[in-house]
Amino acid sequence: MDEPRVLLTNDDGIDAPGLASCYEELTAVADVTVVAPMENQSGVGRTRSHRTARESHPWGYALDGTPADCVAYGLRGLDTDFDLVVSGCNHGPNAGNYVVGRSGTVGACIEAGFLGTPGIAVSAYHCEDFFVSPPAEYDFDRPARVMSEVVVRALSGDIFETADFLNLNVPVDVADPEMRLTEPHHDYDLLVEHDTDGEIDEQANQGTVGDIALRDVVWPDTAGWENPFDGDADLAERYPAGSDRRAIIDGAVSLSPLTAPAVGVESGTLERMVGAFNESEAARQRAEREAAGEQ
Repeated sequence: MDEPRVLLTNDDGIDAPGLASCYEELTAVADVTVVAPMENQSGVGRTRSHRTARESHPWGYALDGTPADCVAYGLRGLDTDFDLVVSGCNHGPNAGNYVVGRSGTVGACIEAGFLGTPGIAVSAYHCEDFFVSPPAEYDFDRPARVMSEVVVRALSGDIFETADFLNLNVPVDVADPEMRLTEPHHDYDLLVEHDTDGEIDEQANQGTVGDIALRDVVWPDTAGWENPFDGDADLAERYPAGSDRRAIIDGAVSLSPLTAPAVGVESGTLERMVGAFNESEAARQRAEREAAGEQ
């Protein structure tokens, strides 16, 4: 095929080192246009804005908005028919069903899926530090190289006939990591912390407590932004082979093929429930008509 046209975005902002590494790798194999957020937009999922603004950038445009805004504008606001959206490279992994669903990096590819364009979301992780932060202290060349090879292979095959986008997690500190086909693992809870010293409205029917912390619990024995690898927990025992988190624990490349929009599922139980509801409604309507005729 001709040189593919790639729309490149991220959620860490247009000046992020991860995006720079992806741009450098992609320009060797594709015609690349960048539309990325002006500022960090981590964790915004597929949030969209009603209005935005853009600034010119040597690689394309910086947008005052979210990653999904960038994709929406790039795919519908530019005079280019893109073959693929690439989002990343994120400064930290995006693995696990809940994290994937809330990720701005992945949210960009979900937006692309709704607009009919396949995508690849790429994120980086460190086998000891977990998060690659501060990003200036890490090298994103390896995740970018793996991403670039996946781009070439995916576009030359029929990968996107069954998957709308690929979620890719690559270690920055493993020389030759193996790649595993994975699926996001469901492992999520929430820790709510109340500040009992906060202001309480004694006049209200229910006391108002200030400073409530909602802390994600997405890895065992951690909350919020703690490093799940910094402990004695046997994480490999918790996550089954084939899950994206197990691949990360083992220092491998995790590749999960996903769909967007969400795909409906068949359910005999739901079909029976719908049938029973319709029968009940029909019986109720007949009874009402009969009662009205008697009066």
